[in-house]
Amino acid sequence: MLRPTARAAKRSEAQAFAPLDVARGTLSLSKGASEEPGARLRSVRCFGVAAFSTVTSMSWPSARRRVVPVVRSTTILAIRHQGHSVLAGDGQVTLGESVVKQGARKIRRLYENKVLAGFAGSAADSFALFSRFEAKLEQYRGNLERSAVELAKDWRSDRVLRRLEAMLVVLDSKATFLLSGNGDLIEPDDGIIGIGSGGGFAMAAARALAQNSDLDARAIAERAMAIAAEICIYTNARITIEEL
Repeated sequence: MLRPTARAAKRSEAQAFAPLDVARGTLSLSKGASEEPGARLRSVRCFGVAAFSTVTSMSWPSARRRVVPVVRSTTILAIRHQGHSVLAGDGQVTLGESVVKQGARKIRRLYENKVLAGFAGSAADSFALFSRFEAKLEQYRGNLERSAVELAKDWRSDRVLRRLEAMLVVLDSKATFLLSGNGDLIEPDDGIIGIGSGGGFAMAAARALAQNSDLDARAIAERAMAIAAEICIYTNARITIEEL
């Protein structure tokens, strides 16, 4: 019985890691798989073989990474402070480089006016998500946390919902949640969160005001949104506020 040579052993070991090989900093796919020119990767050596840490572009379907576009043209701010819940949104709608509307309403009351919801992103996609979320609230009898969890699960797993380009902030008198198409379901520690292009500015201002002033939730929302409107070019000063 013939023993395999050292070269044959190395060849069989390399085949175990097919169909991926490293060659000159590009990704090559063996066994007839399609190769995309210019696909680049970072590799590290581990036990004598190449291990991939990041693949930025490649034609292998299982390695594709879904990228959610950055949501612009909106500022939505949710605040729960001193026993009050407030949701504020600006009114600007931007189409390309032009402002096409100044007084849009981006927040709504749901489930017998007990829940507030605001969106950032495509209006049509957001209305579709509003309908889905309202159906979840009806199904779970106004349980905000359960409804948010179930919507996040559907949003992540449903092939149609995954294509919706929007983010939602929902809150009631007890909890606040941020939902996105990546499957994110986030509850802020201090009850203050912002989304959209000016969301970070509004959230920072609201947290500073909540910690260093005696203003109530509505006054904090008004001042924080005014600050965001002065900084963010996609946000105007025509603010809509809903309060529970």
